[in-house]
Amino acid sequence: MSSLALTEKRNPDTINIDLMDSYQIARTINNEDKKVALAVETQLNPISKAIETIARAFLQGGRLAYFGAGTSGRLGVLDASECWPTFGVEHGMVCGYIAGGDRALRFSIENAEDSADLARQDLQNFNPTPKDIIVGISAGGGPRYVLTILEEAQKRGCQTIGISSNPEARLQQFADIFINPVVGEETITGSSRMKSGTAQKMILNMLSTGAMIRIGKVYQNYMIDLRLVNEKLIDRGRRFVSEIAGIPYNKAAEFLTAADNNVKTACVMAAQNLSRSEAEQQLQAAGGILRKIIKP
Repeated sequence: MSSLALTEKRNPDTINIDLMDSYQIARTINNEDKKVALAVETQLNPISKAIETIARAFLQGGRLAYFGAGTSGRLGVLDASECWPTFGVEHGMVCGYIAGGDRALRFSIENAEDSADLARQDLQNFNPTPKDIIVGISAGGGPRYVLTILEEAQKRGCQTIGISSNPEARLQQFADIFINPVVGEETITGSSRMKSGTAQKMILNMLSTGAMIRIGKVYQNYMIDLRLVNEKLIDRGRRFVSEIAGIPYNKAAEFLTAADNNVKTACVMAAQNLSRSEAEQQLQAAGGILRKIIKP
């Protein structure tokens, strides 16, 4: 019999959680969650290497794709879905796949994680090239779906990243970069949607956000390539232009309209007193990096 993965072992600190009142349960879960950020902190070196690898791929026209089963797959889809409105990237630049397809986002399809055929099908749908980065996500690190994804991606010449809470994760043999936040035993035995899932969410945020920062999608800490697709985001865009260019809110709204709701272009127009075409030319010359044009 194979040794038990860390993510499947019992947590000695929560053995009597079923005897606790609601406050004690909340405190116990919170105490376990405090361990997650510390575990992620131990992985800053591989995380930073992964960020740089993804950023280089983006600058060369490559894409990023997350693959996982269950909670891991859902978190990958979530992170990928948020990149379009947050950073204004084209659909398809960051993708998320879950074993079992879109139905598995809402319904548990537990046997999907054991299917190499589903993995090959999803990888073929993404159709990776050597420019692309493939990320396999799994708490335990052993589902056939994720192993197949990473193995096949390497055969296609892709760089691969593996994320797992298990130090003995099998996926690391197919990962060029292995990110391993050891969060310890779960609060509820085997429930890796808890601490392992939280660690995965934190790491995926770091990977996508870090790479977007590195390619110029952020100025100071403003998400200046956001898409203004609702009232909240329109207001946010106006505030960003107002604060970056140092102009009144109503003037920022005028510049945004003239810039066809492109925050970055509106900032250059306002700060440099330029036309839209002149601002766009400056941005193109600067590789889209606003810091090269507006220096606080």
